[in-house]
Amino acid sequence: MSVQWLHATILPVPNPPEQNPILVSLGQQLFHDERLSGDRTVSCATCHALETGGMDREKVSTGIGGKKGVIRAPSVFNSHLNHTQFWDGRVKTLEAQVDGPLHDALEMASNWPLVIGRLNADPQVRSDFKKVFNEELNPEQVRIALAAFQRTLMLTNSPFDRWLAGDMEAITAQQKNGFRLFQEYGCISCHQGANVGGNMFARMGSLESFTLFKSADMERVSLGRYNVTGNRKHLYVFKVPGLRTAALNHYFFHDSSANSLEEAVEIMARVQLGRHLTRDQAQDIAEFIRSLLGEHPMLKQVLSD
Repeated sequence: MSVQWLHATILPVPNPPEQNPILVSLGQQLFHDERLSGDRTVSCATCHALETGGMDREKVSTGIGGKKGVIRAPSVFNSHLNHTQFWDGRVKTLEAQVDGPLHDALEMASNWPLVIGRLNADPQVRSDFKKVFNEELNPEQVRIALAAFQRTLMLTNSPFDRWLAGDMEAITAQQKNGFRLFQEYGCISCHQGANVGGNMFARMGSLESFTLFKSADMERVSLGRYNVTGNRKHLYVFKVPGLRTAALNHYFFHDSSANSLEEAVEIMARVQLGRHLTRDQAQDIAEFIRSLLGEHPMLKQVLSD
């Protein structure tokens, strides 16, 4: 076992938990099934395309009828590692998360009676669910199947994880320096663990106001956990995002207000840590973050484009 691994605040991404393969297959099918949306035009994969990182990489997502959302869609890869789901952390489990987009008028605009009716009309789906649950198809089974599939979406064997395990050549000198700066400047105080984030809440703009709101709708979602709890102490508090897929983003933060990884690093250093980075420092940290990206058979996107 590597000495680096023993002393690291960042841990390697674990392998997915073992699960019933029939259940996982059902969840994968449902993840791509447009019957879950009210007008049969949108699936989970519409906003969370696995080939390009488990997200649509747009400023905001487009739901049924061309309706635009009000917040950036995060990646579903490694979501199993998050301590809560959604930017504001309003639910704790992947199962509970399913109801949010399914009922949202800007996303799927659907409901459970409609979805269950459609799935029950499919003899194969009905038969497959019977094999796992041995009871009539119901919403909880759909939630369990979707969550089971999402738990398989783990990005493993990243260059940085290989370096943690002892492969000294797995990352570049620039990435090693970026990791050093990431630790010394304090980024690691919020971004740690296997997902390099996703395990705590933090205020957006701890040392400097973050007010890059784009519209009245965006201003509301930028209130963060306050919208969940009503507690003014939770104004602008969000779940700290994991950085494992940050290298694939086209836009950054909940409001898509940063257009590059380097820009996002510079903004976070300033508003969270009170540090003004040089261009070289921001680039080195960004290169370290790129080394965090792991592998999955369904992830086809490459960093170069």
